[in-house]
Amino acid sequence: MKRIPRITRPVFVAVALLVPAVTSASLAAADDGPGPLGVTAVAAVTTQSARVGALFAAGRAGRLAGGHFCTASVVRSPHHNVIVTAAHCLDDTGNLVFVPGYRDGRAPHGVWTVRRRFLPDGWAKGQDEDSDVAFAVLDDRGGRGVEDVVGGNRFTAGTATGATAVTVTGYPNSREVPVSCTNKPVAHSRTQQRIACPDFTGGTSGSPWVNGDGRVVGVLGGHEQGGATADISYSVALGKESAELYEDAATDP
Repeated sequence: MKRIPRITRPVFVAVALLVPAVTSASLAAADDGPGPLGVTAVAAVTTQSARVGALFAAGRAGRLAGGHFCTASVVRSPHHNVIVTAAHCLDDTGNLVFVPGYRDGRAPHGVWTVRRRFLPDGWAKGQDEDSDVAFAVLDDRGGRGVEDVVGGNRFTAGTATGATAVTVTGYPNSREVPVSCTNKPVAHSRTQQRIACPDFTGGTSGSPWVNGDGRVVGVLGGHEQGGATADISYSVALGKESAELYEDAATDP
């Protein structure tokens, strides 16, 4: 399970459904990415990594260091206020905050309050591993949405697994910086995909799988809530359910 125990109880962009896999602009204008594949390292500070952040219980907002428990990322939406993560990261009832670009106890782009959560029926009613994707809407800060500050990636359902390499970025519980790895995912089953990247331990649930076109085509979670080992991680094969859930979150007033 790629998350820590529960220490607290606590659209402008259309979703692409069943679109052809994009291969013309993978991570280095080549399907195999920039290389080397399957190597995990500390994520560089870039505009792309700033869109990925850590989730915290709201009570940790004033003392962030050591308090993150899952990963999430900003996706494009009409109101510029939506993040995507794993459903099992949002199934507690406590208040949460999201910190994009979190590093070493600091919040370079602010601390954003989760206002509303959107969990699919398959997860809410039975914790179905094929429904382990969720969205949250964040409160604005100073009249701006989180996407206005750090940008966002396009959430894209229906892309063929392994069409291109993807970059997975997330926050292990044991570290105060994000790690990143690029590799090609493969099908685990009809409804699940997996990727070989070392050192994706607890806390990395919710990490986005981003292809070279800046599209989120996977979210770390699903089978075994993301994986029982640090070297293999999973994602739901994003389809109709997650696309419809995104629409619900993106059009939330």
